Order: sequence, then structure tokens, then C-alpha cells
Amino acid sequence: MSLSPSSSSSAQPVPTRVERSERLTLPWWLWLAGLASAGLLAVEVWMGAPGLRAWLPFVALLPATAAGLWWLGRIRVSVRDGELLVDDARLPVRYVADVIPLDSAGRREVLGVGADPLAFVVQRPWIGGAVQVVLDDPADPTPFWVVSTRRPVELAEAILAARDAR
Repeated sequence: MSLSPSSSSSAQPVPTRVERSERLTLPWWLWLAGLASAGLLAVEVWMGAPGLRAWLPFVALLPATAAGLWWLGRIRVSVRDGELLVDDARLPVRYVADVIPLDSAGRREVLGVGADPLAFVVQRPWIGGAVQVVLDDPADPTPFWVVSTRRPVELAEAILAARDAR
């Protein structure tokens, strides 16, 4: 049995092209403050006790704090294969009407008193910039997405370029 050329070409994987990707990690000083606080708490629990109480607070609190800090910085924002991916949320770029890069003041205004409760927001307070992705999907009640990013202009350009390429 032989394969026809058309069936063999459809079985080949399509390469994934990443236009832009960023991980919203914590800055070094938050790691330092978190681990120092956990160490201080472990010392307070220890308070010179002998035996198991001497090392148990350190063994429990420091790894738990490190895991919590890693978890806070796990979110990845990327534009890939015609979609905006924010952690496990996916937005096809065909539904993007406009993208607005926001600085700290603009993000505060969008998420402040006049915020829309139906908006999809992934906001990290240690990151100053963000993008507002205005949607054009009549079937979706979400008016826009607000996503933190360290380089709002670059992310906005990548989303618009992916949309225009479709």
C-alpha cells in the first residue's frame, strides 16, 4: 500500500512559531524579602528549642515560601499560532479589535474606579506596564482583557501583527 503525496504532506507537523513570549516572574528583591521573612518566622518559632523544634521550622517554612514565590511568578504571556495565551487562557487574535499599551497610570485608570467587572484581568502588581486588548466578539460578554507585561508596546505590536497576518 502506498501513500498519496497529499496524505503524506498533511501528516507532517506544522512548526510552531512564537512571535512573543514573556514570563511574569518576581523581581529579585521580592524573593529576598519573602525568604528573609520566612527565615525570621522560622527563627521565632525555633527560639532556641532543642531537638526536632530546632530545624523543623526552617525545613518547613523556607521551601514552602520558595514554592509560593515561584507559583506567583509562573504566569506566561505569549502570542503564538494566531492566539494570545495568558497562562491557560487563550484568545484567538481574530477577535481582537484593538490593543492599547498601558503604563502604570493607564493601568491604574483601567483597573480603578471605572473598571468593567466583566473584563478578563491578569494583573501582577510588581509589573508596571500592561496591555488592554479590546475584543470584537458578539458571542462573548467580555469587553476587553488587561494583561500585565514588562514591554507593553512590544506585546501590543505582536498581537496586532498576528491579527493582521490572519
